[in-house]
Amino acid sequence: MADKGKLTIWLETPWVSRAFPFAAYMLFILIQDMVTPLFSEAIASVWLTPVIYAIKIAAVIAVLIYFWRSYDELRMENIEPAKLLWALGAGVFVFVLWINTDWKFATMGNPTVYDPRLIPGNRVYIFIALRLFGASVVVPIFEEIFWRSFILRYIINPDFTRVNIGAFTWASFLISSLLFGLEHYLWLAGIVAGLCYNLLLYKTKHINYCILAHGITNFLLGLYVLFTASWRFW
Repeated sequence: MADKGKLTIWLETPWVSRAFPFAAYMLFILIQDMVTPLFSEAIASVWLTPVIYAIKIAAVIAVLIYFWRSYDELRMENIEPAKLLWALGAGVFVFVLWINTDWKFATMGNPTVYDPRLIPGNRVYIFIALRLFGASVVVPIFEEIFWRSFILRYIINPDFTRVNIGAFTWASFLISSLLFGLEHYLWLAGIVAGLCYNLLLYKTKHINYCILAHGITNFLLGLYVLFTASWRFW
C-alpha cells in the first residue's frame, strides 16, 4: 500500500502530468523504430505502421484523460474572437512556412516517408482519418501542454506552477523554441514554429489558442500531404 501511495503522489506531481503524454508518444516512436526492421517491408507498411500508430494515439488519449483534471491551464471562462483570429493566422503562417523551408541545410537526418495508399481496401481511409485526427487534435494538445505549459515555464523557474502562463523571459523564449525545433526533421521550420507559437502565447495568455493554432497547422499540412502526395511532410 505504501508503494502504491508513493506512485500516486508521483503521478500527481505537476511535471509528470505534463511530460507523461509527450514521453508516451515518443516511446511508441522508439518502439516502432526498433520493431520495424524485424518485419518485411510489405508487412511493416500494410500492418505494422498503422497498428502501432493506432495504439500510440489510443495510449496518449488514455494518458491525457487520466491527467485531464490537473490541466488547470486549459480551463477557459470565455473565448475572445480577436485571439481566435491570431491563432488562425499563426496556424496558417506556420503551415505555409513548413512546406516552403524543406531546404537540405534546414533538415536533420532522413524523413520517415510512409505512403498510406499501400494499405489495401477501405482500411486506408480509416488510417488516414485516424492520422488526421491524431496530427490535428491529439498531438497539438499534448505538445502544447508539454512545450508551452511545462518547458517554457520550467526554464523560468523549476517550480513552474508558480509561473503565470505566458510569462516572458528571453531565455525561455529562445531555448524552448530551439528545443521544439530540434524535435522535428525540419529543424529550421520547427524553430520558427516554436517562436510563433510562443509569441501567440504571449499575445493571448492562454494555452488553448496555441493548441488551436498548432491544430490548424497540422490539419492543413495533412490535407496538403494527401492532395500532393508529399509524404515526407507526414
